[in-house]
Amino acid sequence: MQAPAVEKARLWKSSVPVVANLVLGMPAVVPIFLIWYVLSNGPLAELGWTQREATENDGMLLWLVIVVPVVACFGGFWTLINLWMRRRLISEASPYPYWSVAVTLTLAPFFLGVAFG
Repeated sequence: MQAPAVEKARLWKSSVPVVANLVLGMPAVVPIFLIWYVLSNGPLAELGWTQREATENDGMLLWLVIVVPVVACFGGFWTLINLWMRRRLISEASPYPYWSVAVTLTLAPFFLGVAFG
């Protein structure tokens, strides 16, 4: 039987990435929305799956100048934080479930906002 201190440490180490990715999911709403906006006014509108915004007549280059740095900065920060947490806190587990859970938890606030907003 494991000591209670060991179980508390294990619980703490496993809950830190969950909370961190949920917190990172809140600012992730901005890059996810920007990606959706570019896709819905660009390629998806060309395919006929969405309708373009009626007032969007500046072209897509302006949006790409805005979207690429925002997504790259957030993606880099998210990756570095998760690599650090993965190495420091959960080194004995398989990496594949960690990354899929991390992505799901980061996307959760966006989808909850879409569902209830």
